[in-house]
Amino acid sequence: MRDNVLEVRDLRVEIPLPHSTVRAVNGASFTVSRGEALGLVGESGCGKSMTLRAILGLLPSPARIVGGEILFDGRDLTRVSPGELRDVRGRRISMIFQEPMTALNPVMRVGEQIAEAPRIHLGYDRQSAHERAIELLRLVGIPDPERRAGAYPHEFSGGMRQRVMIAIALSCEPDLILCDEPTTALDVTIQDQILKLLLDLREELGVSVVFVTHDLAVVAETCRSLAVMYAGQILETGEVREVFREPRHPYTLGLMRAVPDFELVQSSLDSIPGTPPDLASLPPGCPFHPRCSFVEDDCVSGEFPLLPLADGRATACVHHDTCARAAREDPVVVDRESGG
Repeated sequence: MRDNVLEVRDLRVEIPLPHSTVRAVNGASFTVSRGEALGLVGESGCGKSMTLRAILGLLPSPARIVGGEILFDGRDLTRVSPGELRDVRGRRISMIFQEPMTALNPVMRVGEQIAEAPRIHLGYDRQSAHERAIELLRLVGIPDPERRAGAYPHEFSGGMRQRVMIAIALSCEPDLILCDEPTTALDVTIQDQILKLLLDLREELGVSVVFVTHDLAVVAETCRSLAVMYAGQILETGEVREVFREPRHPYTLGLMRAVPDFELVQSSLDSIPGTPPDLASLPPGCPFHPRCSFVEDDCVSGEFPLLPLADGRATACVHHDTCARAAREDPVVVDRESGG
């Protein structure tokens, strides 16, 4: 059995509204092994970012965890005190946010922002923390780190600001880094640089990483394992190469077929029909069944938890053999070269 640094079990996050309740995360379950990179993928609004915020205890009000467990090194973070959670947050689990310009403090020098966590969590004095900030700026590839430590965020490009965010995330040598679409606001060239940097740092430091993204090509390049999320629920998990070779959920297959292949001349792109469900009024049965091309009568009622398959894989589809057969008959290749 692999050594899991994080286990999310049946996590449920709700947002109460005046006349309804949004089930932002609806029974999500997945694991992250020590030193592993896991991709958490799905359409916008499916609950990916809310899951990361729940892990860190940073849910926006009035969202709240109403069920499940978040086990970090066997310790349930849903049951610890706010003070204990603050000791974990930043020190052992850190996060890289999607837009660094809003995540960084615009009136603090970047060196001070990097030095803050070592001073709070590791007891560094001001000089030692400043030296640590310069060391980290050098590690993430920012030139002239001694001078740039005294600059403000607006003096950096988007790619350099994201490197500063990575330096902050690494400042206390965490066991787990949560990446909330860290390359979305960057152009393709800078995306590749940031992804390569994160991969190199993971290899060098042995840190576990969760990549939240809607880009399957990013997952193909950076991750060993994959969790596919839809309507707040995990629908499929497994090793990336196995899931991409033979997806066992129609939603995963639909996502793969929606990736453009620039080697083919196409009049239109493949897409998943319909729209994601209203999280305040989820359909009965499998949440994906209104959009599924393989739907059967038994898909429209009951519950659909993850079913364990061979080789550590799991799917929430009871007709996963039909999906796998369709994938074999019409294979899809997802990579950075063909998928963008």
